[in-house]
Amino acid sequence: MNKLLSSLVVAGTLLTGAAHADEAVKTPDIIQKFTSEATGKEYSIATVVKVDGIAWFDRMREGVKQFGKDTGHDTWMVGPSAADAAAQVQLVENLIAQGVDAINIVPFSVEAVEPVLKKARDRGIVVIAHEASNLKNADYILEAFDNKAYGAKLMEVLGKSMGGKGKYVATVGSLTSKSQNEWIDGAVAYQKEHFPDMEMVTKRLETYDDANTDYTKLKETLTTYPDLSGIVGGPMPTSAGAGRLIAERGLQGKLHFAGTGLVSVAGEYLENGDIQYIQFWDPAVAGYAMNMLAVMALDGKGDQIKAGLDLGLPGYTKLSTPEGGNANLVYGQGWVGVTKENMDKYNF
Repeated sequence: MNKLLSSLVVAGTLLTGAAHADEAVKTPDIIQKFTSEATGKEYSIATVVKVDGIAWFDRMREGVKQFGKDTGHDTWMVGPSAADAAAQVQLVENLIAQGVDAINIVPFSVEAVEPVLKKARDRGIVVIAHEASNLKNADYILEAFDNKAYGAKLMEVLGKSMGGKGKYVATVGSLTSKSQNEWIDGAVAYQKEHFPDMEMVTKRLETYDDANTDYTKLKETLTTYPDLSGIVGGPMPTSAGAGRLIAERGLQGKLHFAGTGLVSVAGEYLENGDIQYIQFWDPAVAGYAMNMLAVMALDGKGDQIKAGLDLGLPGYTKLSTPEGGNANLVYGQGWVGVTKENMDKYNF
């Protein structure tokens, strides 16, 4: 199995190291076009995330801060202390009152933020979204990849680990998190086509991007379904919650996992063989890229945000747009698959 997993073809590329120890993202050659000197103005750009204080968004903050350092724009990141739609809406309200130039947002609930983002745009504030492919009140939506293809790859790995049969469960941070639900849509569609002897035994578990909640809900599911064989994880913390459960119950090789994760969070479980595969994109690069699009939109260059755009960042060198979909939605090819064999390259 280790040989199989290590031989999987990775779709997309990811930055594996920075030019300097204090850099989260290698500064692209085209960044000169985005500096305050080039734009003629120092823009204030806030990035609002689902929840502050978890490893995923700690990493995103590094990219947001570095963009400001590289360009001279005033960039920063905020988020609620727990995954809470109302708290995220209030943060956006505060930013509107401050009169920021742009808001980048990773919504916890797309439906909850629609009204406040409309208010922001009505005030002339540019809105760039991430992990929100169905958001209406955004100037541009940047996804790291095609969401259903991402989920299909997770199921390809999980299904092979399970031998193509058995019971599995899926997790999402929120039932209203569009991108994560699209990942699971892609996973389920792949399962039905390629692994018809597999069965998802419950509705999607809503875990609020919290590893302890993941652990608790997965433990409850295992009690109900003691023959559970697989977990496909949408939110990053599921990798830790699932790893902990498998380790505690001694279920290595019996309960399999494939899902979003970071080495800094799930590395011990990869190392010990509790889980075999995680998949992710670099949130620092995504944060940096959102700020690039914000500056383009503020500088009147929104017509350049389309298929073929090269941001000079790993995974975002040739943006695509969905056929017949939202014209303001662009996505890259920015995910990577990680196993015990290559985890040392992605330890951030």
